Amino acid sequence: MTRFADSLVFLAEQLADPDHHWSLGTFGALAEFTRDAGEPVAISRQEDSLAAVTARGGIRIAPLPEMRFIASETPTRASWNHRVALCLPASPSAMNRRRVLTELGPDSGALRAQDRGAILFDLGLEGWQVDACIRVADPKIVAALRRHLGRAVFEAGNPVMGIIVPASPHRVFISRLGRIEVFQPIPPPDGRSPEGPHTHVLPKLLQHRRTHAATEPIPDGLVPCAHLYPAHPIKDGLGRPLQFDAQRYQSFERLLDRYGDPDAVKLKRRVIDAIRQGSDPSTIRIPDDRTSRASIRVALRQFEAAHQTSPTLMAWLNAHDRAHVADDEDAMIHGQG
Repeated sequence: MTRFADSLVFLAEQLADPDHHWSLGTFGALAEFTRDAGEPVAISRQEDSLAAVTARGGIRIAPLPEMRFIASETPTRASWNHRVALCLPASPSAMNRRRVLTELGPDSGALRAQDRGAILFDLGLEGWQVDACIRVADPKIVAALRRHLGRAVFEAGNPVMGIIVPASPHRVFISRLGRIEVFQPIPPPDGRSPEGPHTHVLPKLLQHRRTHAATEPIPDGLVPCAHLYPAHPIKDGLGRPLQFDAQRYQSFERLLDRYGDPDAVKLKRRVIDAIRQGSDPSTIRIPDDRTSRASIRVALRQFEAAHQTSPTLMAWLNAHDRAHVADDEDAMIHGQG
């Protein structure tokens, strides 16, 4: 089996699991695709792509031969996150980087046949690896948007967002590796994002012109063009806590072995082995870099979440994850432990 065919098999397995979530976008503009277990879904596979569509949104993943998977974990305030980035080299990952509202014509690449006659507009957010678009079927809204073509959507005095938000058109985020479409309504400015497929557009973050968060360890020269978020061992897709799920934990450990940074994985395993053996933190020399520090903090939190015991765990936490210890102490003080 070729690497490309192997990638399609892997992605098909992940797409079939409703507990796995997906995103596509850039730092400050992101579309997310999720679905519920039991929610009706149409999953299809072509020779070079995969798609899943529900009544709330859809995703198409179209891998390229040069695509690489990068699995990683990062600590959060109270636990950790994990993901698999679908990456391309910087140059092939680049999209159109338009700066103003631009009409693109009918969306011939729409996931559903009934949407292919609607008009696609690029919002002009200038993301490196994504064209963040809306798709409009209502001729009156199309006409209203056409009056503001060539203007930046967030420039002072531009009324275009006042047209878009109440009209709540489909959002269509496109990268070189596929697209995510969101059919659900746009929440009001003071509302919460709906469960299921939704988008985030944060102008202040877009100003940083980053392709991804600084905490995500993407190798130099690569750009994440989509992300897969496998089911997490201690929280559901909405961030609600779960009992530790050893199967989910082991499943992502296998992904780290396959697609993670070998040095970070090796360090994490050494730390876990040392804690199990009751060794003191001073027995392992820790490289002084962000990825290594993050790997240790994640390892400690996973050891703790799995309810494993060690006489030296608290010493390791004090040495390498003091902020997490403080969070736990604060939670107990305020009756949340």
